[in-house]
Amino acid sequence: MVKAVVRLRDRRERDTTGRFLIEGFRDLSRALGTKVEFETLLTCPSLYLGSNEPDLVAALESGGARVVELAEDPFRKVAYRDRPEGLLGVAHRFDTSLGTLADPEPDALFLVVEAIEKPGNLGTMLRTADAVGAAGVIVCDPTTDPFNPNVVRASTGMLFTMPLAVATSAEAIDWLGSHGVRTAATSPDTSLSIWEADMRPPVAIVIGAEQYGLSDQWLQNADLKIRIPMRGQADSLNAAMAAGIALFEARRQG
Repeated sequence: MVKAVVRLRDRRERDTTGRFLIEGFRDLSRALGTKVEFETLLTCPSLYLGSNEPDLVAALESGGARVVELAEDPFRKVAYRDRPEGLLGVAHRFDTSLGTLADPEPDALFLVVEAIEKPGNLGTMLRTADAVGAAGVIVCDPTTDPFNPNVVRASTGMLFTMPLAVATSAEAIDWLGSHGVRTAATSPDTSLSIWEADMRPPVAIVIGAEQYGLSDQWLQNADLKIRIPMRGQADSLNAAMAAGIALFEARRQG
């Protein structure tokens, strides 16, 4: 079992088995009662940090998880955190097709990300999208698997509650257009700043890859091309930071 769980850190194994990992009290608590279906819960009581863990274990077990208690050494082998908390869940990946997204409301705000490479950025974007009350996140042509353990961790559990779809850029463009959602693509090669642009919902903020930015497909099909004004020497921002600034400006406008 230990080897099988460790292999789930690898994307190919997650794709093959349809399973992923959730570690830690906070993330497991936030997954409880959501669309996440658990298969197994590995526990190590000697690593618990508090007194609430037994109640969480009982709740997950009553929800269908098979509980397996491990000694400290084997648990540290399966854990992917530097400081394991004695709780690691194996869950089934949930449906992330575009069809799972609800029809947009008039105030709908979406985040679209293309070819994001860093798991921490993608997880942070999910967390920010939740904070701004986004209607959903669409991950296009993903370089990073949304079920990567580091995405799960960086999202602080918002992966489980934020409406999420994975699609090609062409599919996302068609879906947004057919649902009357304008697209605002971020680019340094435009004169229209986010403070001047009309970003009132329903709108989708589109963020590109960390190194190369958005593809021509998005830039050519966007309703708006927007930039974040910068006064210093840097010519770009971290992708997750840029997403947060643009999302909150769009929400401020509408």
